[in-house]
Amino acid sequence: MAAEGKEARLERMRHSAAHVMAEAVQSLFPEAKFGIGPAIEDGFYYDFELPRTLAVEDLPVIEARMKEIIASDVPFAKEEMGKAKALEFFSTQPYKLELIRELPDETVTIYRQGSFVDLCRGPHVNATGDIKAFKLTSVAGAYWRGDEKRPMLQRIYGVAFETETELEDYLARLAEAGKRDHRKLGKELDLFSLHEEAGPGLVHWHPKGALVRQIIEDFWKEEHRKRGYDIVYTPHIAKVDLWKTSGHWDFYRENLYSPMDIEGQEYIIKPMNCLGHILIYKTQLRSYRSLPLRYAELGTVYRYERSGVLHGLARVRGFTQDDAHIFCRPDQLEAEVTEVVQLARFMMHTFGFGNYELLLSTRPEKYAGTIQVWEEATECLRKVLEGLKLDYTIDPGEGVFYGPKIDIKLRDALGRLWQGPTIQVDFNLPQRFGVNYIGDDGSEHQVIMVHRTVLGSMERFMACLIEHYAGAFPVWLSPVQVVIISIADRHLDYAHQLAIELRNNGIRVQVDERSERMNLKIREAQLGKVPYMLVIGDKELAASTVSPRLRNGEDLGSLSLSEFVDRIKPIIEAKISDKL
Repeated sequence: MAAEGKEARLERMRHSAAHVMAEAVQSLFPEAKFGIGPAIEDGFYYDFELPRTLAVEDLPVIEARMKEIIASDVPFAKEEMGKAKALEFFSTQPYKLELIRELPDETVTIYRQGSFVDLCRGPHVNATGDIKAFKLTSVAGAYWRGDEKRPMLQRIYGVAFETETELEDYLARLAEAGKRDHRKLGKELDLFSLHEEAGPGLVHWHPKGALVRQIIEDFWKEEHRKRGYDIVYTPHIAKVDLWKTSGHWDFYRENLYSPMDIEGQEYIIKPMNCLGHILIYKTQLRSYRSLPLRYAELGTVYRYERSGVLHGLARVRGFTQDDAHIFCRPDQLEAEVTEVVQLARFMMHTFGFGNYELLLSTRPEKYAGTIQVWEEATECLRKVLEGLKLDYTIDPGEGVFYGPKIDIKLRDALGRLWQGPTIQVDFNLPQRFGVNYIGDDGSEHQVIMVHRTVLGSMERFMACLIEHYAGAFPVWLSPVQVVIISIADRHLDYAHQLAIELRNNGIRVQVDERSERMNLKIREAQLGKVPYMLVIGDKELAASTVSPRLRNGEDLGSLSLSEFVDRIKPIIEAKISDKL
């Protein structure tokens, strides 16, 4: 209960800080128009229409004014106002007027702090002096109500905590997160790029990033084949009618791209892979003896995301799901879901994610099928989680329209959560498409379909990996595992001989042939996050040895090449995720 009390206090304080920020902005820009200013995780924001574009340099000025308001310790006073009077009171605030007109009640609530008045339901702290440690962190553009057809406002973000120590700890984590930002590291390590001229949210994988992705995909395919999955491929487009039958056209239309005309037929690019797998299943009459069938595909899909929410690899418009669909009998469902959860946990641990949270997401407001079917599917997922003795949280209303799901959120090195594997039970699509099997009684029965990913999407998972490891991938995932650094040109022949032997042992290696100082080459290899550097000079050439260094600066001394290979190969083969 104490933790809940603290969270409630923090939410009130952060909401109140947003109001104080709004007052500070108004004192600096009297003609400001106000949007909304809620509390969010770790802090708050407020949206403004202002006479000029804010810069980062404006934040300390706004902060200083906020501190004056907080020091004055003015009380927050709640009042009720008739709707008609409120429309008159806020007559110069168009965004507030829009909100007031939408309210169903004939009275609205406002809060006063000194001369500043805002439309608000509350709650707030007692007085401005109750706002403790805070800092404004950034300015960004934000469309009014998230609609790109509406005006672009300026959003000021801030953070707030009960103590200066908590604030300092948060800011230190924020600074570390900035260093780990996958967009920054993706450019520095030459992994990927995005291009406005090609279209926002569409990823171009560079050779090194593509190699890391290929390593992940090869491992994914190998593990799926071991577990009885068949790899399939499906087209990127399909007729609109298919998506109307599935229900996506009715329940998911805001995420679909507009149809294109091909010879008088309407097609769309696919938002998911499941329908292609259903069509493959339906090419034959299936017996109960042939189930379960497990189809897996690294399938690229396209979903419309508003430009304001796109974020590097983590939120894109075109992405590749590590997708699979299991067609099974009712008596097989629990075992199949159990196997998927265990596979997801195995994958997470292999990639170095020992901490994660499990959520059981239940029926949303817009759903297909009957409540009874939803309850049966949800109960199955609950039994699996409890049978595996896994802690989980109910996430009410967050299931997909065709079924409940288990979501696994990965916790990275900084303690942040990322969307990872998801497992969904679906009775609805098999019913809509008549996906059946012949039972031992000779009659047709409807299959149950399990939709699942065990990484999420390749793009988002890559973003998570980059930030979790700060770009210093485990050796088995590193695009370059070894750089050979020759001190002088006379050492190059030996360096290339070593490279050939390392490649023959399955080790990814480059030779730095540049006529640069050794220390510069070592420093650049460290900045490139290469796990091992082999320094080659006269001593190594004469003794046929190598002098390995780790990217953390540790010198491993002199080793024969075979000793070095014996050291590195087990680390690669075991997929050890410890950092060097």
